[in-house]
Amino acid sequence: MPSTHLRIFALLALLASAALPLFAAAAPAGGSRPNFVVIFADDLGYRDTGFTGSDFYETPTLDALAKRGMVFNHAYAGAGNCAPSRACLHSGQYSPRTGVYAVQRTDRGPITLQRMIAIPNREDLATENVTVAEALQAAGYATGLFGKWHLSGDPGTLPPAQGYETYFDSRTPNPNTRRDEPDDPKGAYSLTRAAGQFFEKNRERPFYAFIAHHAIHSALEARPASLARFQAKKPGAQHSHALYAACVYDLDDTVGLVVKKLRELGLEENTLVVFTSDNGATGQSSQEPLRGNKGAYYEGGIREPFIAAWPGRIAAGARSDVPIVNLDLYPTFLDAAGAPVPAGKMLDGESLLPLLTGQAPALKRPAIFWHFPGYLDAPVTRGRDPIFRTRPTTAMRAGDWKLHLHHEEWQLDGGREKLATNRAVELYNLADDPGERNDLANANPAKRDELLREMFAWMKRTNAPLPTQRNPKYDPAAPVPKKKGPAID
Repeated sequence: MPSTHLRIFALLALLASAALPLFAAAAPAGGSRPNFVVIFADDLGYRDTGFTGSDFYETPTLDALAKRGMVFNHAYAGAGNCAPSRACLHSGQYSPRTGVYAVQRTDRGPITLQRMIAIPNREDLATENVTVAEALQAAGYATGLFGKWHLSGDPGTLPPAQGYETYFDSRTPNPNTRRDEPDDPKGAYSLTRAAGQFFEKNRERPFYAFIAHHAIHSALEARPASLARFQAKKPGAQHSHALYAACVYDLDDTVGLVVKKLRELGLEENTLVVFTSDNGATGQSSQEPLRGNKGAYYEGGIREPFIAAWPGRIAAGARSDVPIVNLDLYPTFLDAAGAPVPAGKMLDGESLLPLLTGQAPALKRPAIFWHFPGYLDAPVTRGRDPIFRTRPTTAMRAGDWKLHLHHEEWQLDGGREKLATNRAVELYNLADDPGERNDLANANPAKRDELLREMFAWMKRTNAPLPTQRNPKYDPAAPVPKKKGPAID
């Protein structure tokens, strides 16, 4: 049964059908509206592919796709871990608008070491929040999601209630439990086959397919031959984890199957294919020179590999240093399809179409933002904290500048008046310091304060909540838990 607000957009669907000549004006040569395929990896870090510089992992299909399309060197997830990043992409909105900040809870970790009471988390994407799938469906597109949803298991909030008329996931329930499926590790091949069947069924109409892999999220799995390949390979200076490499290699192989299927069906030239990941890698894979891992808001937690390929529309071998974020996909697809923004819908992203097609060298927006008003357990590589991946924080990227605002110190340790000593703000110039090692907050107070003004203005616009209450259970003398290895959620 379609969700209630889909019925509201039924009229839009009729209007879309009547307005096909208008849409054709924005479509590629030949007149048909483009297809969209998003291949979304799980926990694949920026440094985990060949085209981004891994010295051990192999991604021949992605490397070839990168040569045929455009690589974004500064592409970001909408959040530092799975669920909120996906909510950003599907909704086209920043986390404060969705209320999805974390997986499950925002108070994860030892409660006695949390100085403030975290802002509560919402696990599902509200059904009244019109997704990119619903907007495209109203414009006449076939829509399908293959794989991980991760925005609540309530039937009323699953993909069929959010605009995805076709939904298939071979890895439910408990998708992260290791299985003995040597021909289908992480369900990657079954998801890809299902997507290929969707392409074939809808080859005569425009379609949007979201292939949401469970790979490479732990527990790691790989085909036996792939594992043997990397067990026999000489370790790299940065990467050497054979099973991790094998899982990445198999994921890469399925990308090749997607491209092959589109080519066989004669759809490749009319299909925009996007490959990216939901967040940074876990601690199993170094992201140096980037700082941090999954769950953190340093670059290693949120910067992602990103390829956009569209033969004849995107120049082969193009690269861009313009910062983008996954919630830009929603307006990009509407722009390319000539489809309207749903009535009353607030989109925080910006269409990438002018960048992709060479019509503009930059985007109009001044900055990208992230907001996480809670706690995630387990530290990250070169993190700020020996206990948590992140404490309550807001971050922004404006040009080459990156600003972090830490809520505990801001709220409890003197705020703006004590910035010289309270460590409430960190400021980095990523052009000179991509590893976020040299904090310039005190050395460049003019830039720091300029960005703080922009950040608080953004927080006001999006109603981003700051924690305000002290945690009565906080005990600075409480024992610090022993490290148990990399966090996986």
